[in-house]
Amino acid sequence: MGGDGSVDESKRATLRRFAALGAASPLARFSESDSETESDAREAIAGYVSTTPGAHFSKIRDDLQLGTGETQHHLRQLGEAGRIESYKDGDYRRFFSAGQFDDHEMVVLSYLRRETVRGMLIALLRNPSATGSDLADTLDVSRPTVSKYASELESAGLLSREDGYAVENPEVVLTLVVRFADSFGEQASALAGDAADLVTYDP
Repeated sequence: MGGDGSVDESKRATLRRFAALGAASPLARFSESDSETESDAREAIAGYVSTTPGAHFSKIRDDLQLGTGETQHHLRQLGEAGRIESYKDGDYRRFFSAGQFDDHEMVVLSYLRRETVRGMLIALLRNPSATGSDLADTLDVSRPTVSKYASELESAGLLSREDGYAVENPEVVLTLVVRFADSFGEQASALAGDAADLVTYDP
C-alpha cells in the first residue's frame, strides 16, 4: 500500500459503490451486530453479483479486493439469507441474485463469462452464417479451439451444429448480453449498441 493509503481508499470506494446496489435490494437484511466494514463488504458482494451475474468466487474476491475467508463468509451469509444462489459450472461455482434467472439463463450467463465462448456467441449473433474458420479468424484462435468450445456449447444446449453453427434461443442470449453488456467488455457493449438492428420483428 502507498504511504497515502490510496489502495485502501480505492478498496473502500469500490465496496461502497457496490454496497449501495446491494443495500437497495428488496431482500437486503441488516444485522445490528455487523460492523460498518462487514456490512459494506456483504452488501458490496450482493451488489456486485446483481450487476455481474455468473461471476465465480475468485473474480468476486479479486474485483472487490477482499480476502478469501472474508469472501467465503459473506457469500455463505448471503446464501443462507436467500439473497444469492449458485450454479456449479465445471471447476467453478458461479453466483446469481436469488430468483432472478431460470436454469437456462444461468447456464447462458455462465458460458458468457468465458471470454472465448462469449466471443463465439457474439460473433454468431452478428453473423449467423459464420463458419468455424470465420470464428477462428475473428477471435484469433485455432480451429480446434473453436471446435472444442462448439462441442461444449452444443452439449449445454446453447448451440446447434446440424447445419453449420447456430445459436439456440438467440433472443435469450442477445437479451442477456445486452442487459449486462457493461460487465462483459467491449465486444458486448458494441453488440448492445447494434442490438436493435439484429432483432427481427415479425408481427
